[in-house]
Amino acid sequence: MRELFFFDSMLTPKIITFVYWLLLLAVLISGLGAMFTQYGSFVSGVGILVLGSIGVRIWCEMLIVLFKIHENLRKIADKE
Repeated sequence: MRELFFFDSMLTPKIITFVYWLLLLAVLISGLGAMFTQYGSFVSGVGILVLGSIGVRIWCEMLIVLFKIHENLRKIADKE
């Protein structure tokens, strides 16, 4: 609990994994919705599935990279 209240460890990277799975579920639902409703087409649904999942992955990886940079900078600062 001390790590949580005094910011010794980062909580956000753990949350990003959860958000990633939620966003993938949203992409799946919207892609299937576009495929099988009268307002979309099969091709647009496949596009949403493919491009949406790639976009979500890239966005989450970029956030994780920012936190990894922070961890490494903290290690460098603690050495000196």
